[in-house]
Amino acid sequence: MSELLQGLSLIGAARGAPGGAGFTGTDPTTGEALTPRYHSASTDELDRAVALAQAAAPVLARSSGAQRGALLRAIAEELEQARADLEALVPRETGLPQARAAGELGRTVGQLRLFAALAEDGSWVDARIDHADPARTPLPKPDVRSLLRPLGPVAVFGASNFPLAFSVAGGDTASALAAGCPVIVKAHPSHPATGERVALAVRAAVARCGLPEGTFSLLFDAGITVGAALVRHPGIRAVGFTGSRAGGRALADLAAARAEPIPVYAEMGSINPVFVLPAAVQARGGEIATQLHASVLQSAGQFCTSPGVIVLPDGDAGDALRDQLVALFAGSTPAPMLNAGIAARYAEGVAALGDVAGVDTLHRNASPPRNAAAALFETDAARFRAEPQLREEVFGPMTLLVRAHDDTDMLALAQSLEGQLTATVIADATDQAQVAPLLDVLADIAGRVLMNGVPTGVEVGPAMVHGGPYPATSDGRSTSVGTAAIERFARRVCFQNLPDALLPEALREANPLGLWRLVDGARVRA
Repeated sequence: MSELLQGLSLIGAARGAPGGAGFTGTDPTTGEALTPRYHSASTDELDRAVALAQAAAPVLARSSGAQRGALLRAIAEELEQARADLEALVPRETGLPQARAAGELGRTVGQLRLFAALAEDGSWVDARIDHADPARTPLPKPDVRSLLRPLGPVAVFGASNFPLAFSVAGGDTASALAAGCPVIVKAHPSHPATGERVALAVRAAVARCGLPEGTFSLLFDAGITVGAALVRHPGIRAVGFTGSRAGGRALADLAAARAEPIPVYAEMGSINPVFVLPAAVQARGGEIATQLHASVLQSAGQFCTSPGVIVLPDGDAGDALRDQLVALFAGSTPAPMLNAGIAARYAEGVAALGDVAGVDTLHRNASPPRNAAAALFETDAARFRAEPQLREEVFGPMTLLVRAHDDTDMLALAQSLEGQLTATVIADATDQAQVAPLLDVLADIAGRVLMNGVPTGVEVGPAMVHGGPYPATSDGRSTSVGTAAIERFARRVCFQNLPDALLPEALREANPLGLWRLVDGARVRA
C-alpha cells in the first residue's frame, strides 16, 4: 500500500506536485505523526482541477443513466478491492475500530450501488409533459416539457467523523456523479491517507469506464485556504459539506458573496432531542436507559445524530431512569476522539456546560490525553428554555437530561428548539394523547422524527431524510442521505414548443428511455 500513497493531490489523471503547505495524518490513540507527508494543492492545481471538471461536465450531462450507473458500480468494486487497505488505514487515522471501518465501507459501497440503480432507471429526472392544445380559448395552450438537469462541477468536503461514508466517495460524491456532475473533493486533513486510497479507487473506476479525467479530482489542504478558494472558484456550481456550524456558515457566506452565488448544502450538527414520555418511563425505564446510554456513547459520541438532550418527566420513575443512566455513564471507558482539535473542543464544551447556573453535573471524569470521558448533566425545562448555551451541540460522549413538569412543559420545551436533524419520542400506548401534539411540533423542527428507537444509525434508502431546518443544515428542504439527495445537484429546465427530435430523450413523445413521467397530470410509464 505504501507505494500507492504519495501525499499529493489527484488532478484528474495526474498527480499534483510537492511544495504546498505540508501536514500529516495523526494516530489519535498515540499522537504519532503518520506517513506519508501530505502537500496542500497549489492555486494552479486547483485551477487545473476545475478546468478539467468544466471540460467533463457536458460529457457527463449527455451520458446515459447506464453509463453513470456503470461508473458508480465500478467505484464500489474498486473500493471492495481496497478493503484490506481501508480497514487498516481508517483505524490508524481516526481511532475508530476495524469493525466500524468495515461497516462504514459496506455502507459506502451500498449507497454507491443504490445511486447506480437510480441513475440506470432514470426516472429521477422527474420528466413532465403538458401537451399542446391549439384549440383552447381564449389562448392556445403551448407544448411544455421539463426535467432535471445536472448543475455542473460540484465541490465536496470530506467529513471528519465518517472517513468513508461522508467523505471522498461518500453520499455527496455518489449523488453528484449519479446526477451527471463532475466532483472535486477537498479531503479532510484528519484522514488524508484514507482519502487518497479512496480517491485512487475512484480514479481507477473513471478510467475503466472511459470517462473524462475531469470527472473526479482530489485536493489536499493543510488548513482552509484550498477549500475557501474552491468555493469561490467561478467554475464550481454547488457545494456539499458535512461538519460544524462555523464551517458550514463560512462556506455558505463565501458562496453567497460570489458574483454568481451557488447553493451550499451543509450539514452542520444537531442536539437531536429525545422525549421520553411518562408511561414509557414507568413501564421500561431500565431498557430505555440502556438504549440511550449506548446511543450517546456510540463512536465516542462522534455522530451528528447523537442524542445531546434527553427530556424526562419529573417524578420517581424519571429519577430512577436518571439514576440508571448515572450508573451506566460511571462504568464507561474513555475513548479516543477523531483528532486533537475535536478532543479539545469537547473538553471545553463539557467544562462550559458544567459551569452554567442551574445545571447539575451527574457524572464527569477528567479525560485522559487524546481521549474523551463520558459526561452527564441535568437541568430543568425552564432553565433549558432560558439559556441558549444549553441548546448548543457539544460534539462527543455527553448528554443533558432536561426534566419536564408535565405535558405542557414538555411541549413548550419542544417549541423552544431550533432546527434539528432528528427528534425522537419514546412512548407507550397510554402516552398517545401526549404524542400527537408533540409530533406536530417536532415535524416542524426536525428532518427525521423517530418513535421508540434511537437517532444514531441512518438507514440509507429512498425515503430517508438526513437534513433539517437551519441550523441543522443550510437548506432544510434537502437531504444528504437517500436517493432524494440527487436533487441537490440538478435544476429544472423547461422546453416549450420544441420539435420532438430536438428534445432530450427523457421528454420525447415515444418515451424511449421507458421512464415514469408526469404526462398531462397523470404519472405514467407508457
